[in-house]
Amino acid sequence: MSGRPRGRIRPNRTALALLGLLLLAAGGYLLTAHLDELSWVDAADPLVPGTELPPDWVCWAIAAVAIGIGLASLRWAVAQWPRNPAAVRWRARADSGDLAVLDSARIAAPLVADLETYPGVRSATAWVTGSGRRPRVHLLVSAAPDTDVVALRARISTHALPRLRQALEVAAVPVTLELRLEDGPVISPARG
Repeated sequence: MSGRPRGRIRPNRTALALLGLLLLAAGGYLLTAHLDELSWVDAADPLVPGTELPPDWVCWAIAAVAIGIGLASLRWAVAQWPRNPAAVRWRARADSGDLAVLDSARIAAPLVADLETYPGVRSATAWVTGSGRRPRVHLLVSAAPDTDVVALRARISTHALPRLRQALEVAAVPVTLELRLEDGPVISPARG
């Protein structure tokens, strides 16, 4: 089991915050200059000396740089969007010969119910992907900050995953696990 790398989150947020502050400062400066509130800036002065238009290549270069920055920004924004594995539909033949079709979310539901009964676990989400013969499991588990992570991981490996392998009738299931430690009270599931 391995977690998804989260090392880029803090630098991304820092870069975004700095860029936002820089744009706010530039916008505020330009607005006050336009409203003629700055003593060292005259709103009637031209931005550049002279009245000639720049050469055509300058306009094309500015447009190319703007398009490049826009595409890079779009790519960065898309990379920030969380991606969940796609749900799949499984087809299985029962002993009677009937065809059963199951959504992978329905297959993962008992695993999630199991995980949410573990001590310290606040919530769990699971995605089962791949084929019926080669399934893969992606787990997202939120737990209390004081949870024994080693014990939780061991319990998942020795209890929940063997039960899933038995239910799916496969020898091995590759698993990715993302464990989040979150503040707040633990909500114990009702047991009947």
